[in-house]
Amino acid sequence: MTSREKLHLPEYRKITLPNGMTLLLMEQHKLPLVSFEAILRCGSTADAPGAEGTASVTASLLRHGTKTHTADRYSDVLDFIGGIFHAGASADYTSISAEFMKKDLATGLDLLAEPLLEPVFPEEEITKVLRQRMDGIRAAKDKAQHVIAAYFNAYLFQGHPYGRAVGGDEESLTHIQRDSIAGFYRDQYDPANVILAAVGDFESSEMERLLGEKFGAWPAHKTAPAVNVDLAPSQKRRLLLVDKPDSTQTYFRIGNVGIARTDPDYVPLMLVNTLFGGRFTSLINSALRIESGLTYGAASTFDVRRSAGPFYIASYTPNATTSRALDVAVEVLKQFHRNGISEQQLASAKSYLKGQFPLRMETSDQLASLIAHLESYRLERSEIDELYGRIDATSVDDAIRAIERHYPEDDLVFVLIGKAGEIGEVASRYAARMNVCSISDPGFAPRTVVDAAPATGPKLR
Repeated sequence: MTSREKLHLPEYRKITLPNGMTLLLMEQHKLPLVSFEAILRCGSTADAPGAEGTASVTASLLRHGTKTHTADRYSDVLDFIGGIFHAGASADYTSISAEFMKKDLATGLDLLAEPLLEPVFPEEEITKVLRQRMDGIRAAKDKAQHVIAAYFNAYLFQGHPYGRAVGGDEESLTHIQRDSIAGFYRDQYDPANVILAAVGDFESSEMERLLGEKFGAWPAHKTAPAVNVDLAPSQKRRLLLVDKPDSTQTYFRIGNVGIARTDPDYVPLMLVNTLFGGRFTSLINSALRIESGLTYGAASTFDVRRSAGPFYIASYTPNATTSRALDVAVEVLKQFHRNGISEQQLASAKSYLKGQFPLRMETSDQLASLIAHLESYRLERSEIDELYGRIDATSVDDAIRAIERHYPEDDLVFVLIGKAGEIGEVASRYAARMNVCSISDPGFAPRTVVDAAPATGPKLR
């Protein structure tokens, strides 16, 4: 796709029901399918302190029994028509995805509406889900790569809602009961905070009528979504070492607070991060994998959210090369600030992004998710239609300013999961004071502090 071609989001209609629920309707007649994506502006940031995981557990229980179907019967009907229904929570929102064949739309709409409007939260299903969650957390802690995100977010966002474990932890899940789940549903599942996107083989006027009939009588109580203030980036080095005595490798994340989805530097950062850690030939992967062979993979991510989310470099390495890998990662970050990027590198990133983005909006479910998320961030369709123009307009100076503003250099937050007996002394060199916890401790936040040697910044060996 050349720079003269435009990315174009297909036309869709936006309707607001009298109860405040937002409908987004996009006709796509290529296949006899209809995809739905509902976003509720309530996620783990709405969890009560000490009951982390409530939003996630509530979402997972929606289809586990309604006024019309038991959990087993709901699954049987869904499977019989070959439908899809999935619900889950993130930090900012709860999302519900569903897809049905056009010929099964009447049944599909019932299966979409019932979990949203008529969940009953049976006690036996709650017990089952909570037990599965507890078992899942214990199993996840056996593999560092499955939990390092939870440890990093908890350590980076101390005292901020983004530090909460979205799925809960071993302690918080014990405080979740049916009353708290039903209360969360009652308080947070408000049609005024719901965006429902429908994409597929239908006439929009007919779909508007059908969805109005299904959801128009849902009473609104105008619950305001949780509002988070951006957390200021950490102004000093901090390090968390999570001791996993049987680990033969060190998994690590290095970063700080990044940006919100609506940040004006979003497009320049997409380009810059493509070069730094967003593709196989990126600087961080080249240094840690291709050139030094210290890992099988390294990447960097700006996890953009409603408020400023985390930025991090992520990789892993054998215990014996932990120091070398950390040194290389820190040095690549420093060199990125010193060297910036060239016109040739920026042009490469532009071509790469233009080639990747259309792949994210090919299917009806992708389009439903895309327009629902745009609406959730209160972004216009121009965010897509003008994307290539914004990419083309980004200059090297814009990119360098984005590096200076948003990539940490010295004020770094480190989280390492590994065998403390082998990497503890190494870890202590990267921050003047570090936190230590055992992976067998409940939760994901550190409970002890130990002194470490003053960190003057590691040097490459």
